[in-house]
Amino acid sequence: MNPAKLAAIVLIVVGILALAYGGFTYTKDTHDADIGPIHLSVDEKEHVSVPVWAGVGALVLGGVLLLAGNKR
Repeated sequence: MNPAKLAAIVLIVVGILALAYGGFTYTKDTHDADIGPIHLSVDEKEHVSVPVWAGVGALVLGGVLLLAGNKR
């Protein structure tokens, strides 16, 4: 499998995931405090939205790469 075909498949999968989920959530540690024997920590959930145009663009670009790779 050549690199262009592999990149096309990866772009198509990423585009489908971006359209299906619309983004992703991750947790980051923001504050830690040790007060004697007590340990306190604060975790914040962050959400990153992936625009629809980015998902569609990844799908289209992956399709173009896949079709262009087959013509050679």
